[in-house]
Amino acid sequence: MMRPRKRSGGAFRDGTRSVPLIGKVLPGTRVAGLIRYLYGPGRHEEHTDPHLVAGWRDPAELEPLVRGDGSRDLRRLHGLLDQPLAALGQRGFGKPVWHCVARVAPGDPILGDAQWARTAEEIMYRTGLAPVGDDDAVRWIAVRHAPDHIHIVATLARQDGTKPRIWNDFYRVREACQAVEHRYGLRATAPGDRTAGRRPTRAETEHACRRGWEEPARTMLRRAVHAAAAGASSEEEFFARLVANGLLVRKRYSQRDPGHVTGYAVAKPEHLNRHAAPVWYGGGKLAADLTFPKLRARWRAAGPEAEQCSRADTRLTAAQRRAVWDGAAHTATRTARTIRACALTDPAVAADASWAASDVLHVAASLLGSRTLQQAADSYGRAARHGYGRIPRPAPAGDRLRATARLLALSATGGEQDQAAATVLVASLARLAVAVAELRDAQRHAAQAAAARVAAEHLHAAARTTAGRTQPIKAQRPEHPQRRAGTAASLAELGFPEGFRGLPKAPPRTRPPESVRAPARRLKPSRGPRGPSP
Repeated sequence: MMRPRKRSGGAFRDGTRSVPLIGKVLPGTRVAGLIRYLYGPGRHEEHTDPHLVAGWRDPAELEPLVRGDGSRDLRRLHGLLDQPLAALGQRGFGKPVWHCVARVAPGDPILGDAQWARTAEEIMYRTGLAPVGDDDAVRWIAVRHAPDHIHIVATLARQDGTKPRIWNDFYRVREACQAVEHRYGLRATAPGDRTAGRRPTRAETEHACRRGWEEPARTMLRRAVHAAAAGASSEEEFFARLVANGLLVRKRYSQRDPGHVTGYAVAKPEHLNRHAAPVWYGGGKLAADLTFPKLRARWRAAGPEAEQCSRADTRLTAAQRRAVWDGAAHTATRTARTIRACALTDPAVAADASWAASDVLHVAASLLGSRTLQQAADSYGRAARHGYGRIPRPAPAGDRLRATARLLALSATGGEQDQAAATVLVASLARLAVAVAELRDAQRHAAQAAAARVAAEHLHAAARTTAGRTQPIKAQRPEHPQRRAGTAASLAELGFPEGFRGLPKAPPRTRPPESVRAPARRLKPSRGPRGPSP
């Protein structure tokens, strides 16, 4: 039975979205059964006129003969494909059958046999399985039994007795599909640049529906891990935040140094497999920027002041929380201007700021508990990430946003959030998302620009909803892993971005609040601290 391994965007009959030209790679063990299926009637009698359009030899020479009863004699074709596997023997792959499906979306032009043949050759060339002019490459065929797609079948053994390289073959398939889209005027799709988060599988989606969950476990875990990483400044605090949020955490340790953590996995307690064991997801299975080495690099760049600020656990007053949220809105607005200014002159600064904005968005969505904000954070994820899982070089604008995210996480210890301050912050984040969309458009990253625009739409909707509330927003108060004495206001000032006017100091316990004198350049305490102009 064939099982999907990696897909290069979209799917076919599993309920996920359809995109113009997509390729899906599946590994298998038996080539005979696959060929019988491709030349058969299909599970729902959907196969019509199955025939070869391309192969490692002339398709007319490889086409199976038709018997008197109308069936096909597939034995010769099966034997030819299996010969290199027999020569390779035990040195071969555990799943030696490489199966790729390439399909155009509804509404795109239907390609002819010659065009599908060239598409198959492009895929085999890009993956390195059958380079042009390499007579010792793998043996392969392309079968067409429907107008809108073909099946490419190859056996993973070169004819010179060696194993082919299939590393990152699914990304190479995506590149080939993009080349075909350009060649035949099909609608353009996004590259396989690892900026998108891993989508839930069909089984995960159906499991969530049966259990009555609002979303699959993978989606919830990615959001929770991102929020925990944004509010933490060390791996100890990160793991403690995950546990405090009710997740199961499993650490992976180095074999050479047993005390050194090299990776992690998380699980939702209610998500169990058929053996009643938790279903674990590693950071890399959630998103490319959530692997443990990349999280550790982020914390190393945070600095000791940010760590001290993040570990403070003194309960904030309402004025202090308001100042934190007003300062966050000011930083978001300032960063939007920075991104627009640096889009062409300093792309590195714009890249880091775009990535760090995701931290603020995830923390704000977690604190406010808004479903719309959570959707905005999920949508923005692709716009924030750098291509191919790379981490942008740290820049001052990004550092300010990361410090802001940690301060917002700190404000969760104070109780209810001010509705007006939350509205201003959400509106500022919407403007920031629009700036990132403009940046991605200028960089010709269409998929990332579209993701940023969707996030901006969600943020505008969330701002309108938040502005219409008459009651304060009740913030979540997670159990904090480490409690240390100290003044939250003074510690927060250490890590807050430059340009923020500072937190109002908490009144001493021995004096009434009215006697507290406001610092210079602040409004009177009775009016509260002034928020920044949008």
